[in-house]
Amino acid sequence: MQRLMVVVTLFLLTLAALGESTSKYQIGMITDVKARQVAGDSASELASYDVSVKVGDTIYVVLYTQPLGELPAKYATGHELLVLVGKNTITYNDILGRSLQVPIESQRPVSEPKQSK
Repeated sequence: MQRLMVVVTLFLLTLAALGESTSKYQIGMITDVKARQVAGDSASELASYDVSVKVGDTIYVVLYTQPLGELPAKYATGHELLVLVGKNTITYNDILGRSLQVPIESQRPVSEPKQSK
């Protein structure tokens, strides 16, 4: 009976390991924040920003819409955060631990600075 329990436990652990997601969070650094122009002159519209995030060797530009009551995103340049890069979105956790997604507008490789001799 004890041997059967060990076999079942090992089977369940193996099955759980195979079912794990291959996605992983990476460190991203906010390198630039540009305010988007709001169409019209409505004070009720939320502020939107094009935020550049460097993750590994790629810079992603995402559309960030600031929720009411939060500090403006322009103060976040240089800030590092854990991000999960998807096909069309980047997922991150806010200060309260809520998982949020922002759409990727564009991406480009990080250009290497030219070194002079």
